[in-house]
Amino acid sequence: MAETTTTAHGASIELENLTKRYPGSAQPAVDDVSMEIKAGETVVFVGPSGCGKSTTLKMINRLIEPTGGRIRIGGEDVTDIDPVKLRRKVGYAIQSAGLFPHMTVAQNIALVPRMVGWPKKRIKDRVEELLDLVGLDPGEFHGRYPRQLSGGQQQRVGVARALAADPPVLLMDEPFGAVDPITRDHLQDELIRLQHELHKTIVFVTHDFDEAIKLGDRIAVLRERSHIAQFDTPEAILTNPADDFVSGFVGAGAALKRLNLTRVRDVEMRDYPTVTVDTPLQQIFGHLRSSGTNEILLLDRRRRPYKWLRRGDLMRAKGSLARAGTLVHDTVTRDGTLRDALEAVLTDNAGRVAVTGRRGEYIGVVDMETLMNSVHELLEADRLEAMEAQHELEETRAEQTHREQEGPGGVTKA
Repeated sequence: MAETTTTAHGASIELENLTKRYPGSAQPAVDDVSMEIKAGETVVFVGPSGCGKSTTLKMINRLIEPTGGRIRIGGEDVTDIDPVKLRRKVGYAIQSAGLFPHMTVAQNIALVPRMVGWPKKRIKDRVEELLDLVGLDPGEFHGRYPRQLSGGQQQRVGVARALAADPPVLLMDEPFGAVDPITRDHLQDELIRLQHELHKTIVFVTHDFDEAIKLGDRIAVLRERSHIAQFDTPEAILTNPADDFVSGFVGAGAALKRLNLTRVRDVEMRDYPTVTVDTPLQQIFGHLRSSGTNEILLLDRRRRPYKWLRRGDLMRAKGSLARAGTLVHDTVTRDGTLRDALEAVLTDNAGRVAVTGRRGEYIGVVDMETLMNSVHELLEADRLEAMEAQHELEETRAEQTHREQEGPGGVTKA
């Protein structure tokens, strides 16, 4: 594998009175938006269709030129610099990846580094490094064309291309909107993992509030013309929406939505007994006896979950691993959310799911008991928060009543 290079971390973004007017329109598409995004932060724009969230995003790298206002990246005013140079410093990933079909995966990723004049050796190493980073084997995918990739693989290459010149800022315009729900979950987990490693400043557009909760350090809920209804942490928006418009986005079941805020890595996992496909049968039986359980997890040669094996399965299959057990259909990653885990556990007959690492390797098991305990803790936290808020409200009302009953100089009215 290529040697990892020093990575540039994120840069702050300041939008000051940013406005976009199109000729012939009575109202601006984006109206006087001001916002500060911290370096290394993931901020998600969420709002109804046509509210101007994508237009606002595209003004940051000036794919759409602002009619008015300023943009600063890392303190530098980029409103008047060459937009082509600006776009080479800002990564950009869109829905359906937007890869050039006539270029290989490597050529697509190398595009911006080649344009800014990187040496060939540095480009080659960077392509290899990024393919590895987004979970694609460089040897396998280097020479493929986009048409030879699945939708999820194309999106990974799209993210790699956006990161190729090591920009401090990454703009993502509904990048996972065109893939199936399972692939989307995995891509979201991959982005969370990448951000843990890279600390870029990410601005992400979505219409899916659950996706916003899962990915965002802060969420900007936008009304029409990109007016900011609320700009806060996911926890604050879930527990204290600013108004009815924001409440409509939160929707029902705020406590359950908070499962999107807790990662699988944050809860206790069971250390399940495991064997590999190369383990002799007698040893597997021995493991089952000594573990005190009726089930064991069979891993493949790369230590990825492969089959759930029960003692009865082995007996009925007459000792053949090929015919024994139940294939592992679903796993969750360490960076997945408790909601991902709950969905997997609810569709599993035995109420458990295997947890995997970056390469799909087995880490542990999360079961229904662990998840139910977490749900109860979240509900209890919500209940206590609501009680505290009610108590504060009653105290405020009591103080107000007391003040109203007092005349000037603190004299109680007759």
